[in-house]
Amino acid sequence: MSDAETIYSPPSFKSKVWQHYGFYKKDGQLDKTDAICKMCRASVKYTGSTTNLISHLKRRHGVVVEPSSSVPASPASCCDSPVATSSKSGEKSIESFFHAPLANSSARSTAITDAIALFICKDIQPYSVTENEGFKHLLHVLEPRYKIPNRKLFSDKQIPALYDKCRREIEESLHKAQRVAVTVDGWTSCATASYVTVTANYIDDGWVLKNHVLQTRVFNEAHTGNNLSVLLQDVCREWKIEEKSPALVTDNARNMILAGACAKMDPHVRCIAHTLNLASQKAFKVDSVSELVVKVRKLVSFFHKSPKATEVLREIQTQLHLPNHKLIHDVSTRWNSTLDMLERFWEQQPAVLNTLLSRKIKRREVMASLTEDDMTLIPEIIKLMSPLKVATTLLSEEKNPTVSIISPIQAKLLRQFQPDESDLEVISHMKDRFRQDFDGRYTYLEGTLHCASALDPRFKDLAFLDDSDAKDMVFMKITTEVVQINGEVEVSDTMPNEDQATGTLEEDQTVETENDKSPSKEDKTDDAPPKKRTAMDQMFGDFLSARPPAKTIREKAKDEILKYRERDTLGLDGDVLQWWRLQVDLPLLSALAKRYLSIPATSVPAERVFSTAGDIVTAQCSLLHPDHVYQLIFLKKNL
Repeated sequence: MSDAETIYSPPSFKSKVWQHYGFYKKDGQLDKTDAICKMCRASVKYTGSTTNLISHLKRRHGVVVEPSSSVPASPASCCDSPVATSSKSGEKSIESFFHAPLANSSARSTAITDAIALFICKDIQPYSVTENEGFKHLLHVLEPRYKIPNRKLFSDKQIPALYDKCRREIEESLHKAQRVAVTVDGWTSCATASYVTVTANYIDDGWVLKNHVLQTRVFNEAHTGNNLSVLLQDVCREWKIEEKSPALVTDNARNMILAGACAKMDPHVRCIAHTLNLASQKAFKVDSVSELVVKVRKLVSFFHKSPKATEVLREIQTQLHLPNHKLIHDVSTRWNSTLDMLERFWEQQPAVLNTLLSRKIKRREVMASLTEDDMTLIPEIIKLMSPLKVATTLLSEEKNPTVSIISPIQAKLLRQFQPDESDLEVISHMKDRFRQDFDGRYTYLEGTLHCASALDPRFKDLAFLDDSDAKDMVFMKITTEVVQINGEVEVSDTMPNEDQATGTLEEDQTVETENDKSPSKEDKTDDAPPKKRTAMDQMFGDFLSARPPAKTIREKAKDEILKYRERDTLGLDGDVLQWWRLQVDLPLLSALAKRYLSIPATSVPAERVFSTAGDIVTAQCSLLHPDHVYQLIFLKKNL
C-alpha cells in the first residue's frame, strides 16, 4: 500500500483519540491538514484541537474517548487534549460531564425504557431481546449514555404497568359507548393449552368503530354452552358492560348458540364468514368437484416437494411471460384457500403443462389424471365461487360496519346460486348444495338484519326486498324500537305509560282522555273560586295563542324517518359512520344506528388473535406465565 493510502499516527501525540486517527504522508511528510479516521477513512478537519475528532467518533461510530489524564510536554501536543481538565482536584471535566450515564429516573432514560416496552409488545419480541448484542449496539449508537435495564424490569414492571394504563383507557371508552358487541372464540396453542378470546366492538362519540381484545384466558373447563355462558357473564361484569345491551357474535357451533341463549345476549349473530365456509364446503363436496380438487392438490404437492420442478416451472413462466407466482396449496378447513388454489393453477396452467412435459423432470404421470372435462370445469367453478370470496372479504373488515351488509349479500348470493339452464350439471349440483345449507340460516334474525340495513345509508332503500310493504314494515319496526329505547323520556314528557309507546294513534288519544280525568281535575267543582289572573296575563293574554302540545317520541321518530328516507343514498364507497356523524337533525335515528352498526358480522376479530398468540409463544421460546400471555396479546391488539 502506498504512503498516500497508509494512515500514520504521530507517536508524539499522547491523546487516546490518536488510536483511531492518523495522517496521510505527502512528499514524505505527514499532511496534518486533515485527520483520517481509521474506521471509515473519513477526513476530519484538524486545527490542532481534537474536539472535531472526538465528535466524529461519538456521532458516527458511538465511540467515546476519555480525555487524557496527563498533558504532554511537547509543544506540538499542548493543544492535543480536546477539552482542558479542571485544575481543581475532584472536579469533573466538561467532556466527562457530557458522557456521564443517564440517571434511571431521568426523563430521557424513562422515555427510552417505555419505548423498548412498546417495541416488545407491538412487534412480538421476546423479553430476552434486551440482552442481544445487536440490540445493545443499536441503543449504544443512538444513546451511549443509556444503560439497558434487566429483562425482569420489563416482564415484572414495564409491561404490567403498560397493561394497566391501556386497560383504564379502554374501560373509560367502553363506559361512554351506547352498545357493545362481544365476539368470542376458542383456540388451542402450540403447547396444547386451551384458550378463549373475547373482543369488544362499539362506536365511540366521534363515530369511529372501535375493536378491543378484552380477555384471552386459559379455559381448562369443558367447552359446554353453560360454561361459556358463565365466562361471558363474568367478562361483561368485569368490564362493566352488562347495561350496554351487549350483542354477541360467535360461530355456528351448538355450544356457542347455547352460550348466547344462557347468557341472554341479544341479538346473537352467527358469524357469516363461518356460515359461508360451511355452505361452500358442502358445494365442494359434490363428487366430481371433490375429485378434481384432489387431483389439483396432488399436482401442487408435487411441485412443492420437488425443487427441480419448481426451478423448471420458474424458467417456463419467464419464457411464457407469465407472473412468477408459486402454486398455492389449500387448507381443508378454509374453502377460500381451495378457490385460491384453483385460481392460481388456472393462471399458471400453460407453464404447469409445459413443465410436466419437460425432459428435465421425472414423474410426468402426475398430470395423467387431469382430463379435458376437468380443464373445462375449473374456470366454471372459479366463476361460480368468486363472489363468495368477495363477500367474505367485505364481511371481515374491522374498521367499517358489516352487520348491515348481511341481508344484501344474502339476497345477492341466493340470486347468484339460482339454477340456470346453461349451467353444467356439476355446477347445478354445487348450487343446490350451497342453497340447501345457506338458505334459511338467518331466518331467526331477519328483522334485526333488515333494520341494520335500513339504518345504513347505502342500503336504506332496501332494494334487496321486492315487496314495498315489507320495506315499510322495517321502518315501522325502527319507529317502535326508537320509542322503546326512549321510553323513560317519553313517559316524563308527554306519554302517560309505557304501553302507549307501541300503541296506535287512537290508543294515544284514549289514554290522553283518561289522563284528563285525573283526580286533580275531577276534584274541581263549579263552586271553586276562579283562578286569579296575573298582571302579565291581563296585559298580553289576548296576544298569545295557545301553545301546541309537544310532539311525542313516536311522532318525532316518524318525522326523522321521513327525512331520512327522502335523502340521497350514500355511495357504496362512502363512509357510513361519518355520514351519520353529520346528521345532527336526526338524533333519535342516529342513536339507534349507532346501536346497530356497532355489531360485526363475523367473529374475525377474535380469530385474528390466534396468529398473534402463536407469534407470542414462538417469540418467547418458552412457556410463559398465563398473565404474560394475556398482557402481551392485549397490548399487541389494543395499543
